[in-house]
Amino acid sequence: MNYYNEIKNKLIDNEVYSKVKDYSKERYKVITYFEIGKLLNEAGGKYGDNIIDEYSRKLVIEVGKKYNRRTLFRMKQFYNMFIDEKVSQLATQLSWSHYVELLPLKNIDEIKYYINICKEQNIGRDSLREKIRNNEYSRLPVETKNKLMLDDKIEVKDLVPNPILIKNKNNLEIITEKSLHHLILEDIESFMKELGNSFSFIGSEYKIKIGDRSNYIDLLLFNIKYNCYVVVELKVTEFKVEYISQVQKYMNYIDKNIKEIGNNNTIGILICKRENKFVIEYCSDERIAVRKYELV
Repeated sequence: MNYYNEIKNKLIDNEVYSKVKDYSKERYKVITYFEIGKLLNEAGGKYGDNIIDEYSRKLVIEVGKKYNRRTLFRMKQFYNMFIDEKVSQLATQLSWSHYVELLPLKNIDEIKYYINICKEQNIGRDSLREKIRNNEYSRLPVETKNKLMLDDKIEVKDLVPNPILIKNKNNLEIITEKSLHHLILEDIESFMKELGNSFSFIGSEYKIKIGDRSNYIDLLLFNIKYNCYVVVELKVTEFKVEYISQVQKYMNYIDKNIKEIGNNNTIGILICKRENKFVIEYCSDERIAVRKYELV
């Protein structure tokens, strides 16, 4: 087989296709690059790794400047990333620009996570880059990663990362719950995206009345995908046992007085400055996700 001519012809076909079939050109490009990656892998095995340098020099002249050594190397990386039959079907789910962001990653479970998130949330390249830069997958609980690997049922609290990153553009000193609350409200959309998918805002300092006493839920959200209310409580100290009972009280109130028949049970997210895993282990509630926060 003349590997160079095969690669050159595929690239020329891709250039022609990209000008004619606009609606499907991105998928065609991804498939073409995957096939070229396979050819480069085979050619490298036969003629040595320097074959990419040789081919790129000729392709830059004969097809276009963008087909340089770096681009060809990425195609080979792309092929090797999805060579496993169990994950190869994911190779055409996103655009090439998405895959360029994923190529530096080594963990295939992490790669699959980001591919699925991009599909579900219709995320563009820049948003994917930010998620990777913020180590979103690494911040997921171990139990969640295991569920993803086993394709088990995922609940809304499973995808809440730890720590939760809260944007602090002006580098404000956060020493009270009120100041943390205001910081979140300044960019509530970013905060809800950080929590996961499909959150909508219901209210801040949401007033409820229990007996003769008024209480205020720091943030009340609703998750559209999981069809449930979400109680969010903010603390600027280390986790304490009494925080759980406070969130439980608010959740029970929402379930009894606000939740409609068709809604699923309310869940809670308790955000603290620091965790205390030894205490959490003995007073945890499966409905409540306890997370620490980090200002960025």
